[in-house]
Amino acid sequence: MLSTMSSTTAAEDKAALRRQVRLTLDGLSPDALRRSDDALFAAFSALPQVEAASTIFAFWGIPGREPETGRLVQALTARGKRVGLPRMLPGRQMEVRLYDPDRPLVPAAFGILEPPADAPLLPRADIGLALVPAVCYDRRGFRLGFGGGYYDRWLSGFSGVTVGLCRDCVLQEHVPIEDHDRRVEFLLTESRRFSL
Repeated sequence: MLSTMSSTTAAEDKAALRRQVRLTLDGLSPDALRRSDDALFAAFSALPQVEAASTIFAFWGIPGREPETGRLVQALTARGKRVGLPRMLPGRQMEVRLYDPDRPLVPAAFGILEPPADAPLLPRADIGLALVPAVCYDRRGFRLGFGGGYYDRWLSGFSGVTVGLCRDCVLQEHVPIEDHDRRVEFLLTESRRFSL
């Protein structure tokens, strides 16, 4: 059984770690970020689970904060995958809407780009694999999210494959976890693959 900490302590520790990771990422050059993204996307695209999934839930990464997965989303779509992107809802809920390269994404909260409200809804049961965003991960596959709880709520009802991407420079030994936190099944860095 993994130990968890009180929610107050966990929240404080998570906030401190988010600041630390932001400082590390801010120190990377655009060229270093691009090379990191290339390696992460190559590792992700080579997973047999990605090949097997016809429908993938991804995210459109925020430059400087996350891998810029827009390129990956477009490449997956070109491979014939149905790719869904998150759309935020009231009450810190989230749904998945189909990405269409011919329709522009719309700006939402937190600098996120999301599909328009009339994009087709992808039911959770149709999604074979979810690429889960994070500030960073630890070697056990636990993630430090951005603090909104959207993904924790959505993932609680998801039974497909989960994959995380984490730059080597921000991979942690342990991130603070709480009872609701779930680990991903596959964690990829530029240099390593963890099957958890």
